[in-house]
Order: sequence, then C-alpha cells, then structure tokens
Amino acid sequence: MHRFLILSAGLLGAGGVALLASAAHAGGDNLGTAAGFMLAHAPALLAVGLAGRQSGGRILAPAALVVLAGVALFAGDLTLRDLAGERLFPMAAPTGGTLTILGWLGIAASALFRPGR
Repeated sequence: MHRFLILSAGLLGAGGVALLASAAHAGGDNLGTAAGFMLAHAPALLAVGLAGRQSGGRILAPAALVVLAGVALFAGDLTLRDLAGERLFPMAAPTGGTLTILGWLGIAASALFRPGR
C-alpha cells in the first residue's frame, strides 16, 4: 500500500502542475483551485508512503487513502466543471472535501498509536 501512496503522490504532483499550467493559459478558477488542492496533498501522501510501517500503526495508511479519495473527488469535480461543463455527480466536491478532512483527522489520530509490527 505504501508504494501505491508514493505512486499516487507523484501522479497528484504531476497532475497539479499540469492543471496549474492549463489554468494559466486557458483560465479557469476551478482548475487553479483543483491544482492547488492536488499540490498541497501530494507531499503529505509521499511522506506517508515513505514512512512505511515505521509510524502510525494501522491507521496512517488507510487514513492517507481516505485523503487520496477526497482529493480525487474534489479536484476531479472542479476540473470536470471547467473542462467539460459538467460535474462528477451532485455534491462530489463537498463529499471530497469532507473525506479529505476525515482523512487528515485519521492521520492526526495515528500519532496516538504505536507502530504495527
């Protein structure tokens, strides 16, 4: 799972830079917001992936996956709005934002547990 988080972090980083470039050239407030959201969370997912099983017990990696799902929904919905004029589904961005918050709370909670062995 940790390799998956590292891969996801790299893809979020690359996607965020691409969206920033697109927003700069084509405009679109939603693209800039989605890019910033992706770029803000990519380093966190990278850190969790690199930490491996050294910290956070059994909570850290699943919490990071919740963050990833939230970022994907939030940024995906905003990007689709700008590029296609459509939404992923009703309430996709708020659902993604809520999942991201819950994932971050899970990451915080992981500090309270011993690493798994």
